Amino acid sequence: MIITLIAAIMMMNMDDGQTRQTVVRPATQAGRFYEGDPRALSQDVDSFLTLHRASAKYDNVAALIVPHAGYYFSGNVAASAYMTLNTEKPYKRIFLLGPSHHTWLDGASVNAEADYYATPLGNVKVDSATVRQLIEADSVFSYSRKAHSQEHCLEVQLPFLQRRFAKVPPIVPIIIATNDFAKMQRMAEVLKPYFNDENLFIISSDFSHYPAYDDACKVDKKSGEAVASGNVERFISVIEENARSGIPNLSTTACGEFAIITLMLMLDSNYEVKHLLYQNSGDIDRHDPRRVVGYHSFAVLRNQQTEQTFILNAEEKRLLREIALNSIKDKLDGKRTRVSEEVRKNPTLNRKCGAFVSLHKHGKLRGCMGHFGEDIPLYEIVAEMARYAAFEDPRFPALRRNELDDIDMEISVLTPMRRIQSLDEFQLHRHGIFIKKGYHSGTFLPQVADEVNWTKEEFVGHCSRDKAGIGWDGWRDAELYVYEAIIF
Repeated sequence: MIITLIAAIMMMNMDDGQTRQTVVRPATQAGRFYEGDPRALSQDVDSFLTLHRASAKYDNVAALIVPHAGYYFSGNVAASAYMTLNTEKPYKRIFLLGPSHHTWLDGASVNAEADYYATPLGNVKVDSATVRQLIEADSVFSYSRKAHSQEHCLEVQLPFLQRRFAKVPPIVPIIIATNDFAKMQRMAEVLKPYFNDENLFIISSDFSHYPAYDDACKVDKKSGEAVASGNVERFISVIEENARSGIPNLSTTACGEFAIITLMLMLDSNYEVKHLLYQNSGDIDRHDPRRVVGYHSFAVLRNQQTEQTFILNAEEKRLLREIALNSIKDKLDGKRTRVSEEVRKNPTLNRKCGAFVSLHKHGKLRGCMGHFGEDIPLYEIVAEMARYAAFEDPRFPALRRNELDDIDMEISVLTPMRRIQSLDEFQLHRHGIFIKKGYHSGTFLPQVADEVNWTKEEFVGHCSRDKAGIGWDGWRDAELYVYEAIIF
């Protein structure tokens, strides 16, 4: 018996008339991570998918985050993600991103050798043209045969795709193995033009490895919430906190953390990360709850709403002002903030967006704090920023009870951000600007333009230098976002 890692079939290249080899990467994990018999494999995958047949289907799935353990342990969680896909949608290609379990790359390897990936259910075509484009675009992408030859994290996704799609779109297999944040940023920049409505991204990752069952549930809850926030800094912070936690046997928070970070670096306010399902191996096999592995699934949905669709009616503005004032009063009284059932059930007030609360006394600023993220419901942000403006603004002493009657409050609710590619898209006095470059960021609210006599370029230059701290011209190679503010 001859064992080969790459199977080659001779065929004719119609472009140059020369014979070339079509390379098929074999199903190295068949009979290990999943069934090796085609019929048994189809039945196995279908049984998992059937458990989620009533799940919502989405036309706007941009990416999935799915586990890659043996199907016995993680097949149910993976199926919960794959069943969200509308498989009638004609995806042009599928990008598969996952970690390396066998070799360190300090970069990413794109499989430039294989023309097809084999499974017991047939062959899946590789988009070789796109593979070459990625490698040519940036040296952070290369090809390492060792990274792909025995790697299971991408292969185990293919039978699910084969059972969901009548014909699987061509794939782009990418293995990421670097903890260099700058390199992940470069990967994201190269991939971002492909992160559009015609392509699907699948991120392969398990989560906590080897803690006891209860510890896994706690760790995975934190990391799951961080991923669902869409905030890459928060996700990295959770990974670092878990590494310092001293939890017995915890070897990693997420084995595909670098692939997840690369995905999150491509997200902006036009995307929602929807958590689908969590289980760990202890939920499947209770034989040894002392060492388990956690599995999450997520769907990243592309939000088609525009900034003009977000409005607040008079009653919602009144409720937010009431929440802000009560938050300050409750803090003075040592009570927890009160939130009515009316507020909790209001979908607009539960929408995740940013807000600033400004306090003025006799016409002069007495405190101002804001949160620019889109990870917390609006009513919670307003309550929290009101307290911070009153008691945590380092420019002012904490607000005293006898000042309350002299305080005027202004709330600025920020509409969802929209990334722009040129200052031509920025409208002075209407738009606020948010500048992001690596870990540096800064913003000017739209009303700042009413207080100064700056041109558009000066507005952005001051924000870049004075707020983001990246210099007057730093905005030119930074990410730029615009938003509007509903001020009341």
